[in-house]
Amino acid sequence: MRMWRTGRAASSAAGLRRALLPAVATVLALTALSACANGGGLRVEGAEPTATSSSPTQPSVMGTSGPERTPARPASLAEIRLKLLADKRLDTYSRTVLAKCVVISRCLSQGPSVDVMHNGVGQEVVFIHTLDKFVFGVFLIALEPAGPRRIWSLKVDQPTINASPVGDLVVESKIFTIDDKVCCPSGRRVEIYRWNGRQMTKVSSQDQKGD
Repeated sequence: MRMWRTGRAASSAAGLRRALLPAVATVLALTALSACANGGGLRVEGAEPTATSSSPTQPSVMGTSGPERTPARPASLAEIRLKLLADKRLDTYSRTVLAKCVVISRCLSQGPSVDVMHNGVGQEVVFIHTLDKFVFGVFLIALEPAGPRRIWSLKVDQPTINASPVGDLVVESKIFTIDDKVCCPSGRRVEIYRWNGRQMTKVSSQDQKGD
């Protein structure tokens, strides 16, 4: 009799568990849905956006200076003369003057330093002239690790050269006619040249009569 009661009690307990299982599953499902609705579902570490700072993020300094370059070295007029003579594109008259020029100061003079290439290194203006200091041409020399290099030249009489505020090369020269004396040119010319990334190009030219 006792065994029958025990078996009946066990059967009743099993039936109760079977009846409770759907209810428990329903409660768990509702709880999960409620959590999702409130934004409190499963999170992945680092997936949420971080708070925006009130101050801007400073850019990284790494890599802003670019590859390290070998600094350019200064060049003497004697070295520039040799480089010009080795240049196959040098005009015949300038080559003749430089070839016969034993004392460098008698044919070449140092002009201003400019940075028309905008590379922070600077280029040297070099005048070529006769023994009596009459300038008949000008060279623009880039100072590079491998040595000086001519990047521009101009045949012009008695020039004055400066760099404009925007980095252009301003060339003011004298205009002589066949009857003009050295002291008294017939007019003057103002030309502006600009570096385009590969070479110097003329952007403007204006002639003015003398006084």
